[in-house]
Amino acid sequence: MAYRSADQIIHKAAWLYYTHGLRQDEVAQRLDISRASVALYLRRAREAGIVSISTSTQLFRQDRLARRIEDSFGLEAVWVVGDEGLSRDAADEIPSLAANVFLEMVNNGDRVGVAWGRTVYAIADAMAHADRQDVTVVELCGNLGSPYSYRPDQCTMEIARRLNARGLNFYAPLVLATEQLAADLRREPVIREQLDGISACTLALFSPGTLNEDSHVIKCGALGLDELARLKAMGATGVIAGQIIDARGALLDCDYNRRIISADFDAIRAIPRRLMVVQEDDKLHALRAALAGRFATHLVLTARMAERLLAAAGNGTDRTNAQEEDGR
Repeated sequence: MAYRSADQIIHKAAWLYYTHGLRQDEVAQRLDISRASVALYLRRAREAGIVSISTSTQLFRQDRLARRIEDSFGLEAVWVVGDEGLSRDAADEIPSLAANVFLEMVNNGDRVGVAWGRTVYAIADAMAHADRQDVTVVELCGNLGSPYSYRPDQCTMEIARRLNARGLNFYAPLVLATEQLAADLRREPVIREQLDGISACTLALFSPGTLNEDSHVIKCGALGLDELARLKAMGATGVIAGQIIDARGALLDCDYNRRIISADFDAIRAIPRRLMVVQEDDKLHALRAALAGRFATHLVLTARMAERLLAAAGNGTDRTNAQEEDGR
């Protein structure tokens, strides 16, 4: 049921106070209202029984943009964060909202597949501790030797820790030196078992990756700049679980992908609930490719990204948006 417009500020105040832990004076400053009004709204929230993660995240589903994204891309649920009333920058709210959405989606007995990256680790860091029963969190792709906190094993184990769940790391690197070595490793029983088990997951959490000089696959050393330029000339558009996709969301036919240890795309799409989260503004092309490839059933994004996504879908091309990004 949609919230009445008069209730919006009550939910926003409750969101900031209970989810972000802001003081009442800080909530008042953020919403540009008096401290007395904040106290009144919080009391009304308690009396109405709306103080919960569920109702707070539901607030972000009552946006017209969310409905349009759901209808346009056939998604089950979309959460859209706007700038007004919540933060100077909507992107700053994404990890907290996504963490709460994710916690709502995790049920006892779930097997959760997790990818990697800054966004995923930020979600894990923002996540409250929850005592879920019989939950297992598994990596969707091989590991990295990089020192970054957002590598696959770190993301997996931090989320498992927050859920009081069992964490399963991948016993293989993400990228191998040769195609033959990668093929041989995939045939190893322990690796084969892990890969085959991905389709048994009931929930997945990931963010589409970009392909630029600041991309994870570049910074971690999995891909060099010369190879990146060559792959982009071949149509490389984004990254899903360490693997490069084209604008249609299909696996790019390239040497790099053949050297990767990661979940088969059909196995990922077999996961019934797939939460994709987009925080950065430079992920438009990667997001469009991921949606074209049917990698998501649920989506969290900013209002400005939602508007750009709909505009791009409306004109059928990324050219205008590519020019926008190049000019930033």
